[in-house]
Amino acid sequence: MLEQAIRDYHALLTPDLARASQERLTSLQQQENLFFGTRPLCNVLRPHFLSVEQASLISSVSQLVAEAARSVVEYALRTPTVLNLLALTEGEQRLISYEPGYRELSVSSRLDSFLTSDSSSFQFVEYNAESPAAIAYEDILSQVFEQLPIMQEFQRHYQVTSLPARQRLLEAFLAIYREWGGTDEPQIAIVDWHGLPTLSEFQLFQQYFGEHGLKTVICAPEELRYHAGTLYANDTPVNFVYKRLLTSEFLQRLGNEAFEHPLTQAYRDGAICLANNFRAKLLHKKMIFGLLSDPAITSAAGISQTTQQQLAQHIPWTRRVAAGRTDYAGNEVELLEFIKQNRDRLLLKPNDDYGGHGITIGWETEAEAWDAAVEHALTEPFVVQERVVIAYEDYPAMVDGQLQISQRLVDTDPFLFGTEVQGCLTRLSTVTLLNVTAGGGSTTPTFQVAKQG
Repeated sequence: MLEQAIRDYHALLTPDLARASQERLTSLQQQENLFFGTRPLCNVLRPHFLSVEQASLISSVSQLVAEAARSVVEYALRTPTVLNLLALTEGEQRLISYEPGYRELSVSSRLDSFLTSDSSSFQFVEYNAESPAAIAYEDILSQVFEQLPIMQEFQRHYQVTSLPARQRLLEAFLAIYREWGGTDEPQIAIVDWHGLPTLSEFQLFQQYFGEHGLKTVICAPEELRYHAGTLYANDTPVNFVYKRLLTSEFLQRLGNEAFEHPLTQAYRDGAICLANNFRAKLLHKKMIFGLLSDPAITSAAGISQTTQQQLAQHIPWTRRVAAGRTDYAGNEVELLEFIKQNRDRLLLKPNDDYGGHGITIGWETEAEAWDAAVEHALTEPFVVQERVVIAYEDYPAMVDGQLQISQRLVDTDPFLFGTEVQGCLTRLSTVTLLNVTAGGGSTTPTFQVAKQG
C-alpha cells in the first residue's frame, strides 16, 4: 500500500500542480520562518509517508532501545570499567554529579535511524539524547504541507495523519517541573549561543509556549545572571531552562569558568529545572551503542536474551576505538586489525560531536587514508560502527523550474519523550553523510498514510 501511495502521489504531480505547490511551499516557509540559517528547511514536494504498521514498528522498537539504554547506563554507573567506555570528560563527570531534581535522564530525545520503505531493515545510527532539534520545525512544516495543492488533491484518495510533537514536549516539561517541585507556572528560558541557524526554531517554541500562557525568553549563556537564589535571563526571572546548549561546547568555551557560571550555579542549587539536564550526556555519547551491542555488557545489565536479540536487529555493532580484543558476531577479534581490514563495512565517529563532524566513511575512503583515520581515532575518544542498510526513496522537487523525481537517502528520526515516541524528523540527502547541519539535504514532514475507506 505504501509504495502504491507514493506512486499515486507522484502521478498526481502534473507540471501545473507541481509549480503551484512549489510556489505555495516557498511562500509559506517564508511566512512561517521555516529556515535553517538562511536555507529553507524543505526543498522537496512530498512528505515522508509511513504506513500504520511502520509507525507502530518505530514506536515499539524505539521504546525498546530507549529502555535498554537506560538499563546499561544504570549498570555503567555501578561499574567504573564500563562507565569509562563512555569517555566522559572530568567536567562532564562533575556536572553529572549534580542532582537535577527529577528522575528522567533525557526528557526529550531523538533516535536517528534508517527505515527502508518495505520495512525489511530498521536500524539506528545515533541517539541524540542531549539537545534534539526540529520538533517545532516538523510540526509547522506539517501544517504547511497540509495547505499545498498536491497534498489536498492526494487526500481525496488517501487518509493522511500528521504526527505533531510540540504538545507532547510541553507535557513532558510540565511533568518534570512538577516533579522538581514547581507549583506555579514555569518561567522559561531557551538557552543557546548567539548566531546559530536554529534561532528560528527557538522563536517557534517561544510563540508556542506563549500561546499556552508560559512566559518565555530566548537568551545566550552570557545573558544569564544568578542573584539571591534566582536565575535571570535578560533581567527576567526564570525557573525553567530549556537547554539547547550542548554540554561539550559549554565546557570547551568556558573551561573551569563553566562551574561558576550562573546556569551551573542555579542548577547546582536547585533554583532551576533544567531540560535536558546534564545527565543526558550519559545516553548521548556515541558509545552508548557500544554498550547496547556488547552481549557481555547487556547481559550484566540484566537485559534478557530475547531483548538482546531484538537489539541486535536494530543497533549496529559499535566499539570504542582502542587496542585490544573484543567480540564480533560471536568471535573474538583484535579490534585495530579488524578495523583496518574491514573498511568496506565500517565507519569512524567522534564519540561526542554533531553535524557530521569528524566522521570517516570506510567504504568511501582509500586504504591509506583509512589507516590514518584509525590512527587519529586512537588520540581522542572515537567509536567504530558497522555499516547499516541505508534507506532510499524517490522524491519530487522543482529544479530550474522543472519537476524532477530522483532518489534520496531517507533518515527516519523518531522523537522520544522519556521512552515514548511522538512525532518524527525526516532528513533527505543525495550523499551518504546525511545531516542538514553539515550543509546539505532537506527536511520534510512525516505523515502516517492509509487508503481512504
